[in-house]
Amino acid sequence: MLFRKDIDPRCEYCRHGSPIGEDEIVCVKRGITTRDARCPRFKYDAVKRAPETRSPMPKTKLTKEDFEL
Repeated sequence: MLFRKDIDPRCEYCRHGSPIGEDEIVCVKRGITTRDARCPRFKYDAVKRAPETRSPMPKTKLTKEDFEL
């Protein structure tokens, strides 16, 4: 599945909003809001959502045996 169905509706990645600063969004429907604001007119825009970052792999010394079957 490409996108989750249980996405939390936030103005940060709504089709109607555009970022104007660090924590502010200008919305066609509501005016200036915060990134975490919610609205019943939310329309998801997949391009605006940044993917979650994963933690880096721990830096341990790997040996040749670790990669053998």
